[in-house]
Formats: sequence, C-alpha cells, structure tokens
Amino acid sequence: MPDLSPIVKAYDVRGEVPAQWDEDLAALFGAAFAEITGASAIVIGHDMRPSSPGLARAFGRGATDRGADVTEIGLCSTDELYYASGALGLPGAMFTASHNPAQYNGIKMCRAGAAPIGQDSGLADIRELVERWADEGAPRPVAQPGTIGQRDILDDYAAHLRSLVDLTDIRPLKVVVDAGNGMGGHTVPTVLGGLPLDVVPMYFELDGTFPNHEANPIDPANIVDLQAKVRETGADIGLAFDGDADRCFVVDERGEPVSPSAITALVASRELAKAPGSTVIHNLITSWSVPEVVEESGGTPVRTRVGHSFIKGEMARTGAIFGGEHSAHYYFRDFWNADTGMLAALHVLAALGGQDGTLSDLVSAYDRYAASGEINSRVDDQAGRAAAVKAAFADREGVTLDELDGLTVTADDWWFNLRPSNTEPLLRLNVEARDADTVAAVRDEVLAIVRA
Repeated sequence: MPDLSPIVKAYDVRGEVPAQWDEDLAALFGAAFAEITGASAIVIGHDMRPSSPGLARAFGRGATDRGADVTEIGLCSTDELYYASGALGLPGAMFTASHNPAQYNGIKMCRAGAAPIGQDSGLADIRELVERWADEGAPRPVAQPGTIGQRDILDDYAAHLRSLVDLTDIRPLKVVVDAGNGMGGHTVPTVLGGLPLDVVPMYFELDGTFPNHEANPIDPANIVDLQAKVRETGADIGLAFDGDADRCFVVDERGEPVSPSAITALVASRELAKAPGSTVIHNLITSWSVPEVVEESGGTPVRTRVGHSFIKGEMARTGAIFGGEHSAHYYFRDFWNADTGMLAALHVLAALGGQDGTLSDLVSAYDRYAASGEINSRVDDQAGRAAAVKAAFADREGVTLDELDGLTVTADDWWFNLRPSNTEPLLRLNVEARDADTVAAVRDEVLAIVRA
C-alpha cells in the first residue's frame, strides 16, 4: 500500500508534481473527498500554477464518479474558494501550493460553510481511502455519476468583502500592490476597483513559474521590490499577497514592514468597535500587544495553537468575531470563520484613509515590543534539543513554561516559543521582549542550546 504521509500534511495535501503526485492521484482524492464528506455537490477552484487546471479537473472527475455534482469556479484565490463554499453551502477544494515553488501543488479542502478539514476532521480518513484505492484500484463509478458545471463568482466575492468594510468615504490613497504573479493579480482589480485608491500594480500577470520572486512575502527578500516601489512613488501603503492570495503583508509609507501582530491588533480594535465585548482569537506567537489591545478595546482574548484548523475551531467554539496569526492569516466571523488577507487589507485601508496621519503613526499604537521574527534551526533531534532548552529554563526563578504548542517560556519582560516544524527537521524560535537588547540576549541563549 502506498504511503501518502509525505504529501498529506496537517491541514492540506502538498507535494511536487509529478514526482510525488499527479492527476491519477488527484482523481482518487476527489473520489475520497466526496465519499468522506458525503456531499451531493462540491465546488472546486484553482490557482495559476501550470499543473493546477489538470489536477482540479481530475479531482472533479473523481468526485462525479462518486455521484457528486461539481461546480468549477476556475481561477480564484483561496479565500475566494472559501467564499464560494460559504455562500453556496458546499464543501470545497482549492488547488494551490500557496507560497511554495512552481513544481509544487496541493489541495486545501473544506466542508460546507468553509469549515476546515484537517488531520482530525477528515483528512486522515481521506488519506487512508486514497492509499487503499491506489493499492487495490478505485471502486466502479456509481450508477448515476454527478454533473460538472461552471460558475464565475469573482464579482460576488468582491461585493461581499466590500459590504463588510466601507471605503467609499476615505481620503484618496496611493497603494502599491505586489501580487507576486499570484492570484492577487486576479482578485485585486475587482475588489479595489472604483474605490478612492490609486493602485500601483506590481507583478499582476498570472504566472505560476514566479519569474520575479517567490510569492512568499513572509521572507524579507520577497518584499524588497515592494519596499522600493513604495518609496519611489511616495505611496501611502504597500500590500503584498502570497501565491494563493489568502495572506496579506503590509508595508508602511517609509517602506518598512508592519508586523502581522500589529495588523491583528488594529483589525481586532475595529471589529470590537462593531461588536463590543466579543472574543478575539490569537495564536501563541502573536505579540503581547494583541491581547492587550483586545482587552483595552473591551474584548476577550483567547490564545490558541498555531494553525488554521485550531484558530477556526476556537472561533467556532467561542463565537469569536476575529482571529489573527503571526503568519498574516486573518480570520473573520463574517467570512465563515475563514481566513482572508483581502478583508484584512480593506480594514487597514479604511483605518488609514479614515484619518490624516501616516500608516507608521497609525500602527505605532499597536506595535509595542521588540521581536526576533521566526528563526529556523535545522536539527537532527527536534525532541532532544527542545528538551535541553526546557531543562535550561525549567527551574529559573520568575519564569513559567507551557507546552500548548511546542515550548513557551515567559518572564516579566520577555517570552519565547520554540516549536518543531511539522514538515521539516527544523525548530522554529520566536522571541519578544520590551527592548531589542533583551530580545538579542534571549535569542542567543536559546540558539546556543538548540544548535549545540
């Protein structure tokens, strides 16, 4: 029996095409998706990667063989697929490998209403079925296969987002947008068109070979062009989207990156102004400033593990209005608890355009601490190195430890989290403190143990 563990991750399917998976396997995933969800109809979208249309069509054929009707929405962003799943009330599958290089592709799957499918909510069952069918052969198609139809939902998606944030009365803004040759080039013109915005486009041409830079704006090297263009044009703000445009990174008028934690705090304050007393979810790597701002805004902060299935699960459990992660994933109750960087961007534009100051001045109230950013260390023994760090801090006076997700060590004026990667032999370190010198000292102490 084949082992699909290398490509079936915690939250999605992802691997090299055709080296690790192909259209035949995609058809089996489609059949298993229909079988496990029990869906009579599903919706499918895909990004601009060369392999995406073929994989999406194969997945659809597999689903129709199990009797499910398929609605193809074609080229779309991941949050556009979530919109379709929510608005149409259908389980969905999005073909994308997000920010990964061109040879990769993947499937992000959800139940009706954009409810997440992860290892504990159906993905492990889908994998088991695909492995069995790959070994034994897929079952014969049902007597009445499903149908395949097409639908364009881009305008509806844009209208829904714009109904949630009013930008009609903001002052005019110059906005540089780097789509990274990804799906932002498809969605941004429709979502931002007709607003009081002078949009300066960068790399809007859809090209899944990523000829200009990786569509991964969390890597500082990939926002250099955006930073330069903001300074060159005297823009008020810069926005950078990843390959499937579900994450949005922000650059201020100086070309300086704005931390996703500051954006989380800013958006949380706006959402709480609409629904006072609501809950806001944040993962354990976001800044101390996030729960502080939530409490100052009259809300209740809830801390959770890293990862969209955990955030979405807590949002559903608590009825939270909003959730944010350090990786620039932003989740909204008004968007079926799903993540949408585009909606977060609209909030930032509305906040900036609703006052006369600069973006750097606006976010200064939400950016209160010094941080290391995520530092990766390749190690042979993740558990052993993490245990060594734990032992070094366990008996230290004034320090608390928790293991909600990896190891978090907290003192009065600093904290760090050390977390193993799910997919690579890496330990990921994040440090925050009240000043940069303390960040450096804690960082260096932990890394000396990790890399010993």
